This record gives sequence, structure tokens and C-alpha cells, in this order.
Amino acid sequence: MRNHGRAGDEWLQHHQLGFNYRLNELSAALGLSQISRLDDLLDRRAAVAAAYNDRLARIVSVKPLSAAANTTRMSWFVYIVRLDARLSRDNIASRLAERGIPTRNYFPPIHLQPYFAERYGYQRGQFPVTERVAASTLALPFHTNMPEQAVDHVCRALQMAIDQETRRSA
Repeated sequence: MRNHGRAGDEWLQHHQLGFNYRLNELSAALGLSQISRLDDLLDRRAAVAAAYNDRLARIVSVKPLSAAANTTRMSWFVYIVRLDARLSRDNIASRLAERGIPTRNYFPPIHLQPYFAERYGYQRGQFPVTERVAASTLALPFHTNMPEQAVDHVCRALQMAIDQETRRSA
């Protein structure tokens, strides 16, 4: 229950209602020591996100998710893009994996999480907009110290994967 109701290594699969209670004393002490670096860490993460935004602006089939206008500051713990509906997110992710670029599907619909589906009987198809959006989102590699060359590499590979997918479906 302390890990959002997730079971084992299944990323983003919630088998029961849970919480985020994973902080121990050592982690708390480390967190306190990092507070003095918070602005620098957030600035560096924002710079990586800006680099992605700049490069992805040239790829018409990809839209980065953006912060709401009233957001004071993004923490950028993950970088998510939404792919054009004509593309298969799973095929794009596989093509990127073939190039050594790990990605993750992001974010599975809440109603299809095992806990909610079992407890309340939700089924695929009940929230088609949510499911369509979820099927088009992809988390790209992202971390505080990611160099611009790595962002370039991911974006070039993403463009190549999209080109391959477009040719395949044509």
C-alpha cells in the first residue's frame, strides 16, 4: 500500500488503492540536504525540457505536453510527448528500443488499473477519449544531467522511428 498500490515491478499497474509512503529516515535526511540545491536542480531539468521542446517543435507528429498557464513552476520529473493519432505508440517505442533508447507508456487510464477494474467493473471502451489519449503518450528519456547531445540523439531517433512507421502504414 505504501507504493501507490502497485504490485512488484509492474510500473504504473495499481492492484489496490494505495499511498505514497516510501520515505525512510535516510531518504528524509538526503532530501533535507538537497533542498539547498533545489533551484539549481529545477533549472537544470527545465533546461533539458526546453532542449526537447526546441527540437521536437520540428517534428510535426509529436506534441510535447505543456504546463497549465497557472502553473508556477514545473518540476519536470518526466518528459511526456503525445504522438499523432495515425502513429502506433507501441511501434514507435519498439523502434526506439531497437536503437537503445528506453521509453515508457504514460499514463495508463485509471479506470483500467487492476484495482479499479476489479473493484468497480470498469472495462476497456468505457472512456474512449481517455484511452485514446493514453495510447498516444510516451515518456522519453529524461534526467537532470542529460546533455543536449543526448536530447539530439533521442529526437533524431524519434524522427527516424516516425518516418519508418509512416512508410510502413502508407
